[in-house]
Order: sequence, then C-alpha cells, then structure tokens
Amino acid sequence: MLCSSDILRAVIDTPLSGRRAEAERNHRRILDAAREVFLADPEAPISDVATRAGVGISALYRRYASKEQLLRALASDGLTRYIVDLQAALDSDADPWTSYVECLHRVIDGRSQALAQRLAGTFTPTPELTALAERAAHLEHLLFRRTRRSGDLREDVSEADITLLMEALMLVKLPGRDDDTSLRHRYLALMLQALHNPVEAKLPGPAAKQADLAVRWRTRTR
Repeated sequence: MLCSSDILRAVIDTPLSGRRAEAERNHRRILDAAREVFLADPEAPISDVATRAGVGISALYRRYASKEQLLRALASDGLTRYIVDLQAALDSDADPWTSYVECLHRVIDGRSQALAQRLAGTFTPTPELTALAERAAHLEHLLFRRTRRSGDLREDVSEADITLLMEALMLVKLPGRDDDTSLRHRYLALMLQALHNPVEAKLPGPAAKQADLAVRWRTRTR
C-alpha cells in the first residue's frame, strides 16, 4: 500500500513525453529561475525571472498572467516538495535524530522550506495553498516533537528557531559561485552539532514562537 509520500513523489516524478515533456521542462526552468530570484529578493520584478530563465517576458506571461500567479505556483511547488521531505522522515525506519538530520539536508537541496518563508505575505494565498501550508506545518510539528522526545534535541530550541535558522542557511551565497549548496550543507552540519543533545550552556534571550512566523503570512502592504 502506498504511503502519502509515495503518492506525492509519484505525482512529481511521473514521466512525460513529447510536447508535454517540453512544456514541463520550460515550466521547471521558469520555477527554478523564480526560486533563485525571489529567494534573493521577494520584491524583484517578474522580468528578472524571465531573464534568468532565458525566456521572453511574453512567453512567461503566457504561462503566468501576473507575478502573483507565479508566486502562488512557486509556493505550491515548494510546499509540495517540503511535505514530501517531511513525510519521508516520518516514514523512515531510522532513529529519530538520523531521520531529522537527513530531512534537513534534503530541505537544503530542495530549497523548499526557506522559499515558503521568504514568500510569506507577498501574495494572497488560495484555499489550496492554505491547506498545503497547514499540512506542512502539521508534519513539521510531528517531526520536531518526535525528535524532541528522543532526547537528541536541546530543550531550549523551538520549532520557529529551527525554521529561522534554516532560512538563514538558505541565504548563504558567495560572489562568483553558481552553486553554494555544499557550503550550506557544511553550515547545516555545524548547526546540527550545536542542536544535538542537551548542553550545559543556555541560549540568551527567548526562543522564537510559531506565532511570530504566522504574522509574516499577512499580505504585505505594497
């Protein structure tokens, strides 16, 4: 029997052929470009996406009638992939800490979680997007709680702390480098060493709260 992560992966990985395959490649190229552009600057114009994707602005507008529509598609793609990563960790036979670490490294590769946070409040979400966000938040909470119960995660760190740390990692970029993924994995490993197991030293200040992050999903005034 297929679990939910198997079903989601099947939807993402289903092979296409002919004209549909070419359309899907163009679609992925636009989304990949949009991911890079809007991670760097959520307020960037849609023309920057067309330039990075190597397509004409008219071709981009034929697929997405507005920047808002493109942002919704990008958020949907990111949330769907984030849900896959979270569900895979929850379904894993590995111990809680190992599955948690593997999940965070997959998130670094997919850049899904940070993107969702960066785009928060820049567009009006649809009911479908809201449902995806709620599903991701539920799975994220289950995974965090399971890891915390294992005793492998320090007690003075919150879910929101992890979210903000992951977002910061995804913004690591050096001039002149096309891909900083390996550097992000390096810093994630360093971060995980600080998070693993109870430690004597307490962190200064209060932990971030989920409510602090929820505020960012209110549509920003333009």
